[in-house]
Amino acid sequence: MVPAYAELHCVSNYSFLRGASDPEELVERAARLGYAALAITDECSVAGVVRAHLAAKKAGIRLLVGTEVSLACGLRLVLLARDLAGYETLCGLITAARRAAPKGSYRLTRCGFATPVTGIVALWRPGAGEGPEGGEWVGATFPGMAWIAAELHKGAHDGHELARLRELGIATGLPLVACGDVHMHARGRKRLQDVLTAIRLRTSLAEAGRRLQPNAERYLRPIDRLAKIYPPELLFESLEVASRCTFSLDEIRYEYPDELVPPGETPASHLGKLTAEGLARRYPAGPPGSVVATVRHELRLIAQMGYEPFFLTVHDIVVFARGKGILCQGRGSAANSAVCYCLGITEVDPGRMSVLFERFISKERGEPPDIDVDFEHQRREEVIQYLYAKYGRERAALTAVVITYQPRSAVRDVGKALGLSLDQVDLLAKSLSWWDNPEALRQRIAEAGFDPDSAVLRQVVDLTRQLVGFPRHLSQHPGGFVIDNRNLSRLVPVENATMPGRTVIQWDKDDLDAMGLLKVDVLGLGMLSCIRRALDLVNGYRGSRLSMADIPAEDPAVYAMAQKADTLGVFQIESRAQMAMLPRLKPACFYDLVIEVAIVRPGPIMGKMVHPYLRRREGKEPVSYPSPAVRSVLERTLGVSIFQEQVMQLAVVAAGFTPGEADSLRRAMAAWRRRGGIEPFREKLVGGMLARGYALAYAEQIYQQIQGFGEYGFPESHAASFALLVYVSCWLKCHEPAAFACALLNSQPLGFYNPSQIVQDAQRHGVEVRPVCVLASEVESTLVPGRWAAGHSARVGDGFRV
Repeated sequence: MVPAYAELHCVSNYSFLRGASDPEELVERAARLGYAALAITDECSVAGVVRAHLAAKKAGIRLLVGTEVSLACGLRLVLLARDLAGYETLCGLITAARRAAPKGSYRLTRCGFATPVTGIVALWRPGAGEGPEGGEWVGATFPGMAWIAAELHKGAHDGHELARLRELGIATGLPLVACGDVHMHARGRKRLQDVLTAIRLRTSLAEAGRRLQPNAERYLRPIDRLAKIYPPELLFESLEVASRCTFSLDEIRYEYPDELVPPGETPASHLGKLTAEGLARRYPAGPPGSVVATVRHELRLIAQMGYEPFFLTVHDIVVFARGKGILCQGRGSAANSAVCYCLGITEVDPGRMSVLFERFISKERGEPPDIDVDFEHQRREEVIQYLYAKYGRERAALTAVVITYQPRSAVRDVGKALGLSLDQVDLLAKSLSWWDNPEALRQRIAEAGFDPDSAVLRQVVDLTRQLVGFPRHLSQHPGGFVIDNRNLSRLVPVENATMPGRTVIQWDKDDLDAMGLLKVDVLGLGMLSCIRRALDLVNGYRGSRLSMADIPAEDPAVYAMAQKADTLGVFQIESRAQMAMLPRLKPACFYDLVIEVAIVRPGPIMGKMVHPYLRRREGKEPVSYPSPAVRSVLERTLGVSIFQEQVMQLAVVAAGFTPGEADSLRRAMAAWRRRGGIEPFREKLVGGMLARGYALAYAEQIYQQIQGFGEYGFPESHAASFALLVYVSCWLKCHEPAAFACALLNSQPLGFYNPSQIVQDAQRHGVEVRPVCVLASEVESTLVPGRWAAGHSARVGDGFRV
């Protein structure tokens, strides 16, 4: 009888430049092979375990969470979490090791282990010639939970190695267990694994020599093959070890920070109080009944989901920024809400844009709402350091971003590993833009002077295709903070970022969404710096107290200026593509600006939605809907998909997707170029629409739109927040051109235009611009009394020569 087996030592490609398979590939193959369990044990990391966890639940296989580490003394261990306490200890060990070393490395000593360690299984991996001393320490540190890992790979001396390990077992009292030291899901990845090794060692395959693995046995092997290599008792022992490990990532529980709630209050009562105060402040003459109803509805939803601490956390950050005079503006689906407007998180009046807020929290997804807060880009660091100071490094850290191989970076590394010269690698990388079309690829290679049929070039192309999308390293999110009520390292390890004064967790935003962890985005936006400076200049010169909220809404002069594409320096609509669109779209109200922001994007363009929308808007094409359900989704955009949310809603109403499936589609849309994640949805989408009576051509059109939005589609909620900044910057340019020009100069580098172009544009608008003067100029450009009818002029600061 072939014994069962659990693989206890397996690294994925999140052991960067070592593992040659995705976590999902490893899990799926282990399930197909009938393994009882699979451990993902990336080196001093749990960066890939969330992906493995989701794949294991889908495949129906037990996942063990662990890591492999090499101690400073040379001792090599595999550590597996037995239970929740053990997982927290494991994350703490990884955090201590990563924080003790520069970014990308770690340092762990025996002193880093509290003796005895509980909740963790330890597998000792004795090196060649290593004596029993290390095993004795392991046995004492992990009493009753230590084994010797027997890792055999059909080498010439497997018999001698097994005998040596048995002797060490007798000397230390530790039992042996079979392990695979797996680096790839299938042996066909051996060539790629060799290339990864050469890249990591910064050498070529020819020079790597014995540093490469001697054969292709470090893959997930069939159990009957393992039975021919290991004694049965070692295979059965793997099941015994796996049975000790009952931990699942489903057990971890995130806790919102609670210190923002005053004594005697609950999160719900405190949020309600702050919202009521903000409502009175926003509407001194009394709020409209529709806004009051919206606030009550949103507060009920927030209470049902238990998200009050989330909103209180964001409110606290905004209060700090405003107290320091830092202009900020919230965006994201929840930021465009009445509650956020009352809390001062956003300046978008819900009475003005109520059509956008019907879905601001999704009970179906069960995820925290999305609130991104933009701060002045030159002062965002103050906000970041406030969060670190308030919550401490133990409770707050930035989200990770997984940097993956792109075609050009992949071909450079593969080419160097295969021995191409630097000149050849550079020429090849510069000649190639896409790897999707084989014929175009051959032509590009030939045009670059290479023989596309040569053995080396064929290997370069094949290995590059495999490498594209592989994780290269962890970077830091631009501003996505994770904050916990207790030590953050109990949930996920924290490591040093390259930038001084920053720490980063090992999970990215997709992992956080899957595990239900709170992320608050603290982002930098240059236009906010410009708007704040313009308002300060106007108020300082006129003695007024103008704020963003005071700028009059729906000013015809502002829209008239935008329709003429007179938008140099204006937020978002200053590019040549946007300027070309403005006279055609002719924005005449705020929602037109929302569409303008979103329509000049790869999503609508690649989905071929721009021209149909414009023709319908101009009355040149009838507005039609294939069904009432589709009309409910697309009526506000004349039957055309402009926003990312609309594509998701069409999948629900037209193809029968559940809300959960639509959310999976959203994630796949964001990652399809990297992981090819949309194709599995094609059959369900097209088939579902055909079954509901939609034409095949329309179904294919929707699928094409999804691919376009996968490249880059703009959410309606973000477009609304950006549209407000578009309107404010347009109003300032229209009515305060001198102040706006000074603010643009003082916020450089910013936007598409250099200081000379900004000054010339201001002069065309009747602004007297005085040059730099050693006696009169300040460091920044300022407003000064003018000689012309405008009443004031712009004095260029001595930081510019125009």
